[in-house]
Amino acid sequence: MSTSTMESVLRRDRLLVIVGLGVVLVLSWGYLFIEATSMASMGTMLMPMSLAPWTLAEAALMLVMWVVMMAAMMLPSAAPMILLHVTMSRRRRERGQGAVASGIFASGYLVIWSLFSVLAVALQYVLERVALLSPMMTMTSLVGAGVVLIGAGIYQWTPLKDACLRHCRSPLDFMLTHWREGVMGTFMMGLRHGMYCVGCCWVLMLLLFVGGVMNLVWIAGLALWVLIEKLAPGGHWLGRGLGVVLVGWGGATLWGAFV
Repeated sequence: MSTSTMESVLRRDRLLVIVGLGVVLVLSWGYLFIEATSMASMGTMLMPMSLAPWTLAEAALMLVMWVVMMAAMMLPSAAPMILLHVTMSRRRRERGQGAVASGIFASGYLVIWSLFSVLAVALQYVLERVALLSPMMTMTSLVGAGVVLIGAGIYQWTPLKDACLRHCRSPLDFMLTHWREGVMGTFMMGLRHGMYCVGCCWVLMLLLFVGGVMNLVWIAGLALWVLIEKLAPGGHWLGRGLGVVLVGWGGATLWGAFV
C-alpha cells in the first residue's frame, strides 16, 4: 500500500474513532445536563436526605449516573491514547501483524472507571446515611470538606500521583512499554491505562462531594482541569500548583468551621 493510501486509511480510522468518542461524550453530557437541571428545578422542594436504605433500583440508578459522569469527564483526556492505539493498530495490520479494534482498549479503560464508580456510590451511600450529604449531593460538613480539600492538595505532591500522571502524559511510552497482542491483551492494556488514570485522578474526583456531585459547572471544571494536567506543557507543575491552592482552600475552610 502506498504511503498516501495508508495515510488516507489512517485518517478515516481516526475520524471514525473521533466521531464515536464525540457521540459518547454528547450523550454523556446530555444525560448529566438533564439530571442536573431536573434536580435544580426542584429547588426548595428537595427534602433532607432520607436515612432509609436505598432500594436496589436506586443504587443501580446512582451507579449509572456515576459511570456516565466518569465517561463524560475522563474520555477527553484519554482520547490521545485511544487515537494512538488506532494509528499503531492500523500500521501493524498493514505489516501483516495482529491488530485489535481500539474499542476494546477503550472498553478496558471504562471498566476501571466503572469499578471506581462502584466505590464512589458506596461512599455516597455512607455519607448520606450519616447525614453528611445534602439533597444536591454536597458535603454539609465544613470540617469534612476541608479535610477532603487538604487531602486532595497533598496527594498532588505524592510520588504515586507523579508516577501515574507520567504514564498518562506519555501515550507513546505507554504503548511501547505495555503493548499486548490479541483481544484480551488489548483489553488488559485498557485496564492498565485506566488504573494509571484512576491513580492520577481519584482524589480529584472526590472533590465532587465538595462542590456538588450534580453541579455541572463543578463537573466541567474538574474535567477541564484533568485535561489540562494531562495534555498541557508543564502539566506536572500545574498539578502541584493546584495542590497548593487546594491545601490553602482546605485550611481556610477548616478555619471557618472552627471560628
